[in-house]
Amino acid sequence: MNPRRFAQVDVFSAEPFRGNPVAVVVDGDGLSDHDMQAFARWTNLSETTFLLPPTTAEADYRVRIFTTDEELPFAGHPTLGSAHAWRAAGGTPRTPGRLVQECAAGLVELREREGRWAFAGPPLTRYEPVDPATLAQAVAGLRLDPADVLDSSWLVNGPVWIGLRLASAEQVLAIRPDSARLGELFVGVVGPYPEDDGAAGGDERPDFEVRALMGTGTEDPVTGSLNAGFAKWLMDTGEAPAAYLAAQGTVLGRAGRVHVAAEDGEIWVGGDTATIIEGTVQI
Repeated sequence: MNPRRFAQVDVFSAEPFRGNPVAVVVDGDGLSDHDMQAFARWTNLSETTFLLPPTTAEADYRVRIFTTDEELPFAGHPTLGSAHAWRAAGGTPRTPGRLVQECAAGLVELREREGRWAFAGPPLTRYEPVDPATLAQAVAGLRLDPADVLDSSWLVNGPVWIGLRLASAEQVLAIRPDSARLGELFVGVVGPYPEDDGAAGGDERPDFEVRALMGTGTEDPVTGSLNAGFAKWLMDTGEAPAAYLAAQGTVLGRAGRVHVAAEDGEIWVGGDTATIIEGTVQI
């Protein structure tokens, strides 16, 4: 076991402890798959990442992303948290204001936008209406009336999300899921705030409320991959403008804020990041 630089980064909130944390092992080179999975299981966070030298000249760094059970090809808040930790540890982008991250899903570009970093949402590998049987299970698992669901779509860009669109943020916040009926599904739900409303105070008045619900009985506080999928879907269907702000984590007492914008043919998903813990770990 060797000491390795470590950081725990809060992502998607300007308020400490109110975003979504990710564990980042800065010096991940030389660790086996088993070592990485074991450490990710031990942190017990939704994701733990390991920074490595890139294998291509196009990338600034490489990252591997693990849940407590498996490796993911891509995930949003670990991408922003890893980029933050890489820069904080002395990493210098080859191009100022731009980063290229290598991960199992390929190369992901990040840009600095209005003082925050944002990633380009990866292509959706499954993007189509949800089949009736799966949709019925998702609706039952969220204890919704089928008439409340205005639209649905698979939104797969690494994680396998099902997206449901409701008429209002109020309906989204009122959901109390039945985890047993939800089964193994990962379901995201989105609904708009009234134009003259927004969330409960603050300078950043969201346009949408988002929730990420899983049959494991957990709810993700703030989810970059889901918000990237929602952005593509909502913009394609004319339900969202080319730039908007989403809130997530409200039910959990978090204050997640996801800044979304379509620009240069890409959908950019960004938010604030802050180092909460830094030091070394023995792996």
